[in-house]
Amino acid sequence: MPQIFSIGSYLIYFWSNEGEPLEPVHIHVSKGHPEKNATKIWITKTLHCLVSNNNSKIPEHTLNNIIEIIENRAFEIVSEWQTRFGELKFYC
Repeated sequence: MPQIFSIGSYLIYFWSNEGEPLEPVHIHVSKGHPEKNATKIWITKTLHCLVSNNNSKIPEHTLNNIIEIIENRAFEIVSEWQTRFGELKFYC
């Protein structure tokens, strides 16, 4: 589980295996520790976020703040994805 960074007690991470074939660029968010059913957020070509699901049940206000930070760091996330997985594909 490659952790990218944290926001307070929330972890922002990829799984080591993001599917075969590789899924589009996205991150997982969970509080305290990685969870199998964590919140999943797609990063778009324009470096914005789309929430795929909020399985971690992050409160809406908190999730909006997390999304804002993720969008501000989206270039870093995409670069890290490219480094770890060797390819880029976007959901949209």
